[in-house]
Amino acid sequence: MPRVDLHTMPISVLRQTFAGMMGLVGPKDVPIGKVEDISIGKIGARLYAPVAGGGEALPVLLYFHGGGFVVGDLKTHDGLCRLMAHEGGFKVLAVDYRLGPENKWPAPLEDAQAALAYLFENAPALGVDAGRIAVGGDSAGGLLTAALTQVVKEKGGPAIAFQLLMFPGTDPGGHFPSMEKYAVGYFLEKRAIEWNMKQYLPAGADVTSPSISPLRGKDFSRLPPAYVMLGGYDPLHDEGLAYAQKLRDAGVKVTIADYDEMVHCFIYLQTVLPQAHDAVAAAAKAVAEALAKA
Repeated sequence: MPRVDLHTMPISVLRQTFAGMMGLVGPKDVPIGKVEDISIGKIGARLYAPVAGGGEALPVLLYFHGGGFVVGDLKTHDGLCRLMAHEGGFKVLAVDYRLGPENKWPAPLEDAQAALAYLFENAPALGVDAGRIAVGGDSAGGLLTAALTQVVKEKGGPAIAFQLLMFPGTDPGGHFPSMEKYAVGYFLEKRAIEWNMKQYLPAGADVTSPSISPLRGKDFSRLPPAYVMLGGYDPLHDEGLAYAQKLRDAGVKVTIADYDEMVHCFIYLQTVLPQAHDAVAAAAKAVAEALAKA
């Protein structure tokens, strides 16, 4: 198919285009018990409960959507969050964190911290178990997840039992073979990544800071166990793999699901690729099993 230079579109059109794609290829008719929109200060959020969740407090996944910190919202990832809750049997709290270029870093990270604190403090009212909180996300949401776990470890905060990193960027300022090898023609392109980072980061931002580039963190010990999903034809593949390896080297339990024939965020393509559903189901199962032991 002809490639469209998405980064040349007005931001509003780009967001509408992404939403249209996600509506077309995302999960359809996923069984769900209850969906509730809530507010975390000025941040929007959506709470999903699985079918037959019962009255007991359930484990929960705090979820951050992908979209390069420029596009994506609660609607674009609604189907994926429903699928996670259904396949995993846990609740999902999706966060509509602020996006660039209107709100640059550290706004998304601040929203992630606020959402985690809200979830922990309001666990009884939300019907979730504050001792069984996982955090996760895809693409930009994966980077946000990794940064959040490091900030919580360094500065303190609610205990995170598990992290789900799907196709995460981990080092925007780094140089990796996969970024060059799959720069053009593999769903996500290098120039789009670079453009997104310009919208996300303020001028003069220190890309070596672990809160921007989690791979640059100094100490990976005592971070939450992780499930890292990768795509073999993803420009971000190698930095995601490097992050998983750093976690392992520090003694953190890590499962790597490397789909070597797939592109970046192929899980979006639920109506196109049968592997997309299976990958989400496997990830949800991994989260559920980890939280059952927390």
